Amino acid sequence: MRNLDPKRAKWIRLRMGVLCGVMGLGLGGLVSSAYRVQVEDGPKWRETAERQRLRRLHIEPKRGTILDRNGTPLAVSVEVPSVSADVVEMLRGVDGAAPQEAALRDASTRIASALNLDANELYGRFATKHRFVWVKRRISGEEAGLLRDLGDAKKQPHPLKGLAIEGEGHRYYPGRELAGPVLGFVAPDGLGKDGLELAMDDELRGHVEEVKGLRDRQGRLIFSEGVTDESALAGHDVYLTIDEGIQHVAERELDGARGTYETKGASITVLDPNTGEILAMASSPGYNPNDYGESEPDARRLRAVTDRFEPGSVMKVFTFAAALAAGTLKPTEQIYCEHGSYALGNITIHDTHLNDWLTPTQILARSSNIGALKIGLGLGEPGLYSAFRRFGFGEPTGLPLPGEAGGVLRPRGRPWFEVETANASYGQGISVTTVQLALAMGAIANGGRLLEPVLVHKVTDGRGQLVREGVPRVRREVVPPHVAKMVTEMLTAVVEGDGTGVEAAMTGFRVAGKTATGQKFDSATGKMSMEKFTASFVGFVPAERPRLVIAVVLDEPMIGHAGGNLAGPVFRRVAEASLRYLGVTPAPGTKIAKVTRANDPADVTLTVMHPKDAPEPAAAAAPPGVLPAPGSVKVPDLTGLGARDAVKAITQAGLMPQIEGSGRLVRQNPAAGASAPKGSAVRLVLEPAS
Repeated sequence: MRNLDPKRAKWIRLRMGVLCGVMGLGLGGLVSSAYRVQVEDGPKWRETAERQRLRRLHIEPKRGTILDRNGTPLAVSVEVPSVSADVVEMLRGVDGAAPQEAALRDASTRIASALNLDANELYGRFATKHRFVWVKRRISGEEAGLLRDLGDAKKQPHPLKGLAIEGEGHRYYPGRELAGPVLGFVAPDGLGKDGLELAMDDELRGHVEEVKGLRDRQGRLIFSEGVTDESALAGHDVYLTIDEGIQHVAERELDGARGTYETKGASITVLDPNTGEILAMASSPGYNPNDYGESEPDARRLRAVTDRFEPGSVMKVFTFAAALAAGTLKPTEQIYCEHGSYALGNITIHDTHLNDWLTPTQILARSSNIGALKIGLGLGEPGLYSAFRRFGFGEPTGLPLPGEAGGVLRPRGRPWFEVETANASYGQGISVTTVQLALAMGAIANGGRLLEPVLVHKVTDGRGQLVREGVPRVRREVVPPHVAKMVTEMLTAVVEGDGTGVEAAMTGFRVAGKTATGQKFDSATGKMSMEKFTASFVGFVPAERPRLVIAVVLDEPMIGHAGGNLAGPVFRRVAEASLRYLGVTPAPGTKIAKVTRANDPADVTLTVMHPKDAPEPAAAAAPPGVLPAPGSVKVPDLTGLGARDAVKAITQAGLMPQIEGSGRLVRQNPAAGASAPKGSAVRLVLEPAS
């Protein structure tokens, strides 16, 4: 610049200074902006970058499996392809309204041809130009192949864009109709809509979680942040107490009975009286959850828990148990049954058989309504109502199933009138469900304990870890054990001799049960129908050590109506097959065909089976030279025995113990050696040892 004119050199220096200043300001602004972006606004921009870099995926977890008690799958989820379309992507590169319409028409025609759909209906969905449109859900493998060919540039001159084939969960029921009403079904939206699928939907579905990642063409997660194990999201597996084998037998026999007797419907419940576990629960007609859309709503109803009905004579079992426990009925008491006709107020009650004097066991065996109502009236309205509530009637059982009915015992706000008490004692004017009857009979079978029903054996998570387990729980004690034992022995008379339930008798096993034939109310006439009945049989087997309680209910049979003749054979066939399946064999030496009843049918010792030539219990034998009166036994000497041994000896002698105090026995009434009527009470006074 030395050779330059001084004025020009000055101007150049001025311009360089201005330029440097501008560049300095620009650099300062750039540094300031970078500081703001990198430091002050860094978290916000990082979040924006993450949103642009990654997809947010809503992972729909695999629905949990439902299995029977032995691990046999009853409901499983399988992956099937479904196709969706991104219309915006489909039209990428096509400009103008007319060309876009033509492109959508062409795409609709080609896709509809591959998937057997209506092209116009499909075009209507594409015309919305949404980023996500379902084309067809749950397509076949062949259809998926045709769609992939439509998007393959090597096979198509104008390949389609924007189609996505992804795996989607589909519920499948391997047993088809097996336990259909119990299981329910799953709708296309993935939600359970009936049965256990609905009741346990939250646990079976798992939890939907949003993760950042990518999926491949088959829908598999190939990259994610935070969750890499999809089993952590999967729904829980549910193991039921139902046994597939027993369930199959129950459904087969129930469907056969419905077809044979032309019933409107039928239901059955099989449970273990010692644990309360439901081994089988079936309704007829049933349905196939795989094709639930083709079934009628009536077929999807689980009648065992949703249908209320008048139980009829089976309620006599619980009336008698309550009266025996309260002391208002003696097991050897003679009750006059009015020769089959009894006027109560302005109503006359009839028996099917003309009976005069009967014992409680004979009343059960011949199903006398008059004898039962006299026992119920002797117990009283408060006592009878309270007893029915203790047995679980009038309230839901608590099964994890939707729509369970609690039944009806009496009108709200007032007690029964005398006639209503009489009717309730033999099962009229009240309503119950099949599962309630099974649980109540289970309380008789297990010694007087009403158990909570158990349908879910256990629940495990996607990794197989135990989440929760169903355990037997005693709701309450309804009758003392000795009363339950006595009623059990009475119930064996129903299935033997001239009882109403001889069709339920089994070779090699003693059966305890009760028949019922309930008239249905006719709303058209306002009276009890003479043509519509509910036939049922509820019992347990073996009577000595019950393994199964089975309740069979047939609704409005057209061919016959007696519960013993219709429901009894169903009970027998289900019990025989189930006991064989469980490996239960008859006791050695037991010959049920030779059982006889002498003297008082209520004698608890008469129906106890002994091997041939086995000696009778020493406590019941009379000493030499002293013969007890007919129908009586000699009271054993129990002095010094503990409560357990004393009760055992008294029970073996055919008497009913009444214990006072604790410790060792110091007094008894009647005294040792005295003659006492079979089934009568013996007062046992115990005191602690000094």
